[in-house]
Amino acid sequence: MVQYRRVRSVAEAVDELSRWGTEGRVLAGGTDVMPQYLRGEQAHAALIDIGGIEGLQGISEIGGVTSIGALVTMRRLATASLIALRHPALSQAAAAVGAWQTQTVATLGGNICTAASTADTLPALLVADAQLTLVSKSGRRRIGLEEFLEGPGITVLRPTELLRAVELEPLGERSAEGYLKVARRSAMDLAVVGLALRLDVAPSGVISGIRIAMCGGDRSAHRVPGAESALLGTQLSGELGAFTEAGLALADAVGPGVSVEAQYRRRVLPGLFDRLARRCSADISGADA
Repeated sequence: MVQYRRVRSVAEAVDELSRWGTEGRVLAGGTDVMPQYLRGEQAHAALIDIGGIEGLQGISEIGGVTSIGALVTMRRLATASLIALRHPALSQAAAAVGAWQTQTVATLGGNICTAASTADTLPALLVADAQLTLVSKSGRRRIGLEEFLEGPGITVLRPTELLRAVELEPLGERSAEGYLKVARRSAMDLAVVGLALRLDVAPSGVISGIRIAMCGGDRSAHRVPGAESALLGTQLSGELGAFTEAGLALADAVGPGVSVEAQYRRRVLPGLFDRLARRCSADISGADA
């Protein structure tokens, strides 16, 4: 019989996690945990419900950095003006997570810790250089999302740790970002491939910073350095050839898989990137006008 443990504070949560260790499982929105439990795939001895911890539900700007609590829902991320202004890629990614019923209960922390290869928010978080705060009875540690993710469904989160908050680097004055995905509606809108881009452009028109991240396939979400290097240092006004090169680098990053889905991802990625890059370029040009 699985024990249900409802906690009201971070201190109570880490006490329970310390008590149960690998036998405990955190329950937040429940969009992943509960289906597993109902299918008989949940083998943990205790479900630790953190949904009532108010301290994990905030969105704030502190010293120029955006801080988001682990229990903030997809719906709130998709509709919060602060997120839309400072992190449009995350706002767009949250709005792309399943149907609105899922968005109402699914949490950012759950999306991160589940680390599904199709998790929409992860590419958007990667281009914002997300830093995670993890807490346990031993204290707290801070870790970048890139280091946190080890593979599909695999992270470096310890059994006794709780994800408390996510900190994001906001957009600069001459920057733009966005998220696009290709999905199958018959599969609850899970991303066949999702793509996030952040562009930083110098006053001279040179692309001075770029981050590209993707999800889908047999890897967890990841940055794509080959595609980034194709655009870094090029002129935004003359980007056509560079956009094409970056799109091809993204297709190469899918890997050598011969499955129908892998072939499809390689085919659609160049066009998906071109749409996203042009949209970001237009946003920057519009801000300059």
